[in-house]
Amino acid sequence: MRRAWRVSDVRAAEEALMRTVPEGVLMRRAAAGLARRCALLLAERGGVYGARVLLLVGAGNNGGDALYAGASLARRGAAVRALLLVPERVHEGGLAALRAAGGRVVDAVPRDLDLAVDGIVGLGGSGGLRPAAEAAVRLLNARGTTIVAVDIPSGVDVDTGGLTGPAVRADVTVTFGCLKPALVVGPAAPCAGEVELVDIGLGPWLRADAALAVPEWSDIVEWWPRLEAASEKYSRGVVGIATGSATYPGAAVLSVSGALAGPAGMVRYAGGAAGHVLREHPSVIATKRVADAGRVQAWVCGSGLGTDEAAATELRTVLATSLPVVLDADALTLLVNGSMADQLRRRDAPIVVTPHDREFARLAGGEPGDDRVGAALRLASWMNAVVLLKGDRTIIATPSGRAWANPTGTPVLATGGTGDVLAGLLGSLLAARLSPERAAVAAAYLHGLAGREAARRGPVTAPDVATALRDVVPASV
Repeated sequence: MRRAWRVSDVRAAEEALMRTVPEGVLMRRAAAGLARRCALLLAERGGVYGARVLLLVGAGNNGGDALYAGASLARRGAAVRALLLVPERVHEGGLAALRAAGGRVVDAVPRDLDLAVDGIVGLGGSGGLRPAAEAAVRLLNARGTTIVAVDIPSGVDVDTGGLTGPAVRADVTVTFGCLKPALVVGPAAPCAGEVELVDIGLGPWLRADAALAVPEWSDIVEWWPRLEAASEKYSRGVVGIATGSATYPGAAVLSVSGALAGPAGMVRYAGGAAGHVLREHPSVIATKRVADAGRVQAWVCGSGLGTDEAAATELRTVLATSLPVVLDADALTLLVNGSMADQLRRRDAPIVVTPHDREFARLAGGEPGDDRVGAALRLASWMNAVVLLKGDRTIIATPSGRAWANPTGTPVLATGGTGDVLAGLLGSLLAARLSPERAAVAAAYLHGLAGREAARRGPVTAPDVATALRDVVPASV
């Protein structure tokens, strides 16, 4: 997995590291990594020599990084120009290095450019771009100029990934020492483009508890349940699916499809869409009620269930078990009036809730806002449940304060029924005895991959995602 740290943690680590190295070493390390990445981009466009590069230079260290990197490119023959947005606060050493290497200061954005470097603001910035910077960036965007951001795209909220005003939308972000939340969560994440992490020696000085983690394929493979010679359907886990109804039979079919793609050995369905489920999936054991379903190791409840008294009875029956449960869609709506609050508080077994933003607002009393990680963590603590907050960068938050950002999300999943598939897969993972945290992380990761695979094949519907899911899950043997 990769991890991202808040600004305060990065600052503390930098200060600790700087006490062990000569002055200026960190900036030179950062600038060297930045110059290397810029040179690689220019090589794809004909080479560094003669390339036209603009540095957007603000105050502070990010501007210094850009200036030193520009000096390196100038020494290799690039025509480097610096637009000083805050001239009275420019990094003097960086500016002297650029001029010594043949770079020049300009007072406007040159017409013909091969590359621009965003060194406007760094970790200490707040709010959107100021007017002069916004005007320069808008002109570069209009001309289609490739932009490389220094550490973080200027104008984003580093700790939350929020956007409160205009921001740079970079093609590449070269970040130093560690990832920052805005590179992986919130509306700011797409502004980063491709992210390259440059090691400047910060690792040993970063605190162990990062702001959030980002799963990788190797994590999912490591967690995935393995079949053994003695494995059989019951030992692999049985998942119960209490979803769908006569009104919404598709929700039942889709959530069962998601469960069958997972590692559980059997699926039991309980609900009013049994006939539809059995026509699509004859291996499923179907009953009308949760109470009649038989033994399972985890429950999925809610998608298409309805919100009448019969649906509430089914939800209460699920919550009365001592098993892990996934609550989605209508189950979340049924929780809002508080009638099941006592039952939730008494419950010792794990709960995973999977709201989208509107469902989150009903549960939490307000939208997630810009700080989606913080909002998800607060709801997880309040509900004593793992929260899977769906979105382009889905957030998984635990009651103990850990948070994950899923990197595989795609807008093609914003279509009806895909959440039902996700809930079914998540239930299958719980039944196979993954921890609620890992089950939620793995389900979101694989669901995103399935969406991407489905999009590669053509227009995407929820059944397409369910089909693609079988092709992206790790092997069990």
